[in-house]
Amino acid sequence: MPVTIIVHGGAGTLTPERIAPTQEGCKEAALTGWHILTQGGTALDAVEAAVRALEDNPLYNAGVGSCLTAEGNIEMDAGIMEGHSLQVGAVAGVELIKNPINLARKVLESPHALLNGRGAREFARQHDIPFCTFKDLLTERQYQNWLKVRAEQGIDEQEPRYHRREIGRLAARIPKERREKNLQEPLEKKHGTVGAVAIDEQGRLAAATSTGGIHNKYPGRVGDSPLVGCGFYADDNAAVSCTGYGEDFVRLMIAKRATDAVARGATARDAAEATIALLGAKASGTGGLILVDRHANVGFAWNSEHLVHAYITTGMQEPVAGV
Repeated sequence: MPVTIIVHGGAGTLTPERIAPTQEGCKEAALTGWHILTQGGTALDAVEAAVRALEDNPLYNAGVGSCLTAEGNIEMDAGIMEGHSLQVGAVAGVELIKNPINLARKVLESPHALLNGRGAREFARQHDIPFCTFKDLLTERQYQNWLKVRAEQGIDEQEPRYHRREIGRLAARIPKERREKNLQEPLEKKHGTVGAVAIDEQGRLAAATSTGGIHNKYPGRVGDSPLVGCGFYADDNAAVSCTGYGEDFVRLMIAKRATDAVARGATARDAAEATIALLGAKASGTGGLILVDRHANVGFAWNSEHLVHAYITTGMQEPVAGV
């Protein structure tokens, strides 16, 4: 059975200087999962490892480099699913966890399906998931984005409710000229969700998704990423990971619609394209998705300007990346 893995680093509009590095990061993540698949590993292990690599890369809005809430906090979501067993694990609104996808995997292996907030943190402690500091997750780019969004919304207050010391120290290191120049530049309109889908030698499919959410989001806001059938889904027909404005993906259960299209006989490519077309037509939504079907065929589609992604399948020497 051929093996395949596809990863994405989010849909939206990338600035020119970020296209090459984000593509390279996706290729590296795809190779991380690929090495597991080619050594006889499971699709579930492969997508977890690939997403973990993206969470560790500060270029993406997941794990390290996640965006800030309106209160200056970082709240992250993640989900993972194995298609044959339909086992699923997800977490929402987790804080101070470097790799939420690892926590979601532990939830998958438990009697639970979705944990959030305080309960998710306690579950992490019980299962030896390492915690990190806020400083470990915070990046200058996301702090600058937080300032931009607040400026666009007419919010003058730049003092966050939470983590004032850490954010203050970061702000103090940014030259005033660079901060002012950044505020004059347009905000990168990008949905920073990351994800991966794969099929292994046994023909089993898996999907995983992780995100820091949207810039300056309302505290406690949860989008599609940790909601099974909305931001991710896998069964015996296909595996899907989505990225975009989460509320619209939730309304249409985009991930499940894409796998259902494959079950009805659509090709991987047609299923992806038809589902994203529906997203635009029914909800005026923007974003994209990646998909692999039970025959190891890949599909991806987006109606945003970019969808940074990379994939590799049996017979290829290295991943192919695109935006």
